[in-house]
Amino acid sequence: MQASVTFIGNATTLLRLGQFTLLTDPAFGPAGSRVYLGYGAWTKRLRDPELDVLLRTSVDGVLLSHLHSDHFDAAAREWIEPTLPILTTPAACRKLRRKRHLAVRGLPTWECFEWTRERQRLRVTAVPGKHGPGLADRLLPDVMGSVVELEVDGRSALRLYITGDTLVHDALQEIPRRFGDIDAMLIHLGGTRLMGMLLTMDDRQGVELTSLIRPGITVPIHFDDYQVMKSPLTDFLSRAREYGLSGITPIERGGTLNLPVRDGIDGAHAEHRSTP
Repeated sequence: MQASVTFIGNATTLLRLGQFTLLTDPAFGPAGSRVYLGYGAWTKRLRDPELDVLLRTSVDGVLLSHLHSDHFDAAAREWIEPTLPILTTPAACRKLRRKRHLAVRGLPTWECFEWTRERQRLRVTAVPGKHGPGLADRLLPDVMGSVVELEVDGRSALRLYITGDTLVHDALQEIPRRFGDIDAMLIHLGGTRLMGMLLTMDDRQGVELTSLIRPGITVPIHFDDYQVMKSPLTDFLSRAREYGLSGITPIERGGTLNLPVRDGIDGAHAEHRSTP
């Protein structure tokens, strides 16, 4: 039994979890391309995604945290077949159905969707997200995090939390209460700012959430692809060291990191590795 994450760029990753393969927040535009964020705001991509990892790869579904163009751009829309399952927020679901994405499923907070294949089950549960501070959050797209659980013969093999573009807020405290130990977390950072407002976690909030969740490993993503990102990864890594947080595991663009499968599942325990 193996599980891994491959980092493509921004919030786009390829998750190979046992017999299942998921794609998160697909944005495939090249460096120099511009995406629209709403209310007259645009941003330019600074780094190319590593799309070679998708060659000859089939996926079971897409996890889309929200409908911003830096998470689902025109290039990704062309790549994704209308019949490919997409799990996202109810608001994003309604918009995508109007664009003829036939297999999109909107998940209200705490609802789940499952795939089953032979002895394995993959469950995705929508968890809270808050994209902006105070009343500004109402002007932004609804956002969800995801807890992805892989089970074998009814036993938990891996529990992965993907934060989505959330700020730290009280509702996130419910995640460890409901799910218990989190084996790995993909954390969306970058300190995105528009009109002076913080819209994604910076180094301070990233450390606060990591301290709350206490995952086995924390994999930073979504930190340097677009101009609106103002908080570099180095700030998060330095602050995490200051607070004595362990398990912080950066991943190179195009690299693959094995995720920690629990002992006793098929007698295997995956080691952590990162490859260029």
